[in-house]
Amino acid sequence: MQQASIALDPAFTIAPVSRRTFGSFVEHLGRCVYTGIYEPEHPTADPDGFRGDVLALTRELGVSTVRYPGGNFVSGYRWEDGIGPRAERPVRRELAWHTTETNEVGIDEFVAWCRRAGVEPMMAVNLGTRGVAEALDLLEYANHPDGTHLSQRRIAGGAVEPHDIRMWCLGNEMDGSWQIGNKNAVEYGRLAAQTARAMRMSDPDLELVVCGSSGAGMPTFGSWEAEVLTETYDVVDYISLHAYYEEHDGDLGSFLASTVDMERFIRSVVATADHVGAKLKNHKRIQLSFDEWNVWYMSRELNQGPRVGWPRAPRQLEDIYHVADAVVVGSMLICLLRNSDRVTAACQAQLVNVIAPIMTEPGGPAWRQTIFHPFAQASTLARGEVLRVEPRVAAYETARHGPAPLVDAVATHDPESGDVTVFAVSRATTEPVTLRIDTHAFPGGLVPGDCTVLADPDVYAVNTAAEPDRVRPRPHPGVTAGDGAIEVVLPPVSWNVLRLQAPPAG
Repeated sequence: MQQASIALDPAFTIAPVSRRTFGSFVEHLGRCVYTGIYEPEHPTADPDGFRGDVLALTRELGVSTVRYPGGNFVSGYRWEDGIGPRAERPVRRELAWHTTETNEVGIDEFVAWCRRAGVEPMMAVNLGTRGVAEALDLLEYANHPDGTHLSQRRIAGGAVEPHDIRMWCLGNEMDGSWQIGNKNAVEYGRLAAQTARAMRMSDPDLELVVCGSSGAGMPTFGSWEAEVLTETYDVVDYISLHAYYEEHDGDLGSFLASTVDMERFIRSVVATADHVGAKLKNHKRIQLSFDEWNVWYMSRELNQGPRVGWPRAPRQLEDIYHVADAVVVGSMLICLLRNSDRVTAACQAQLVNVIAPIMTEPGGPAWRQTIFHPFAQASTLARGEVLRVEPRVAAYETARHGPAPLVDAVATHDPESGDVTVFAVSRATTEPVTLRIDTHAFPGGLVPGDCTVLADPDVYAVNTAAEPDRVRPRPHPGVTAGDGAIEVVLPPVSWNVLRLQAPPAG
């Protein structure tokens, strides 16, 4: 059996756990909004049409922030379409996803849903087909208390109190050829800087996210970040990162090692941002907003050919996730936590139906996909400080990412309770791995509390409406303690959550 080890020490910390790490994403795409969060005819719908079962699952998932309304959708969006009486709202063609948008849900409904879900809204402005003036109008409508034309329109629509949205994204994936109104780095950087300065004239305390490149594989990656930040460094707080992973051609080993690439991506953006700061002699440190990340079988979408017609809320990007997908999502959460000194906001894309942890049927049930569980556990249990953990374990060679460790792990320590939570994945595909956790640095040591494992003999097992709990965390059978250490047997292709506590007094 392969062996792995980590050492826990409360003195070696990376950064506090940021609650914004556990954000999500709601875009007007497919069935994310309509028959996702909103379905007035559903048996669980509240008086405003929001599905109660989805709200309950969102709270259980532990989502902290939700980015809205896109995504590619935002670059053609007229926010004014989604305010005022529903019967008077225009129905429009939506070019990004080739659908019809009814505008039944707009900013007021979305913020009302956020309040019920207990999440913070994160708003994106359209810098594809629109610009500074429209961003300022949206900001005034959303956040100004009263006494102006736009704030009075909000109040007249029933939203008496300002929405007080603090975090704003300056467009989306603006270097992508698929993006409506895409731009080169200088064009976008100047527009983003103008928009940011104007928004700060309205409210200097906003938190602003400038678009990074659409992905590390883009020809523009690296130079885009450098040029955009050169224009915007003094007026923004974050730069965005987007990354999706999938299994290619049955190469499970490479897929399980996806975060080797994710780590490189983060390090590259940090290095570029810090280089620009040094060049500008600016001591401010730009943070990273990893505001799109997930497993997404994008190749399936690309192979479907051109879209036909303009359907309303069609089934799009409805990936069904299996055990291996959940393990990769868990490893991505480990990666985000391990980089909490710079990645202080993140959004799993998306929340419902569209590459999502929550699935629904119109008029029917909602259920948890396999990827729901790692997110919910990390959001619930990651508290306090992220500890610096360096697994000692053998590596294996992958075709796509080079060498990857068989085990990856991170830990958090809550100084108030004294509890430590270890999150660990095994990338081994055939044999278990024994993980030894050294706890000598904690006075009196630590003992196991609730420990769970998500694994299955079939790594491609899924949850369905008929069998919603086929894959879920279960009590961990392989945990022992003694001599200042805890040992746990990690099954192949598994997500493991180990809650450790101070031993009882006496």
